[in-house]
Amino acid sequence: MITWKEAAVIAGTAALLIGGWQMFSGVDRAEKDAQTRMVTEAVRDAALTCYAVEGAYPMSLDYLCDNYGLAYDENRYRVTYDAFSSNLFPEIRVTEMNQGGAR
Repeated sequence: MITWKEAAVIAGTAALLIGGWQMFSGVDRAEKDAQTRMVTEAVRDAALTCYAVEGAYPMSLDYLCDNYGLAYDENRYRVTYDAFSSNLFPEIRVTEMNQGGAR
């Protein structure tokens, strides 16, 4: 039979383990979000550089990769680059992919 002190120790240990897991899970999520923002900023910076140099936003993401050195892990991130017109800033969306597709 378990005494109330043993039960309290077991409950306290379980609470600490659960709290620790939640803390590390939150840190991991924040790091992944920061990395996704960095990819987004890299695409935006490349598009702005192209506009500054050429006077027009590129119509494709491939153009930025080929001509402005944009590089990112295509197996990890899905980048959607929608250019409406060469004089309007494109819509840029970056999502991190998991093993089954985009999150």
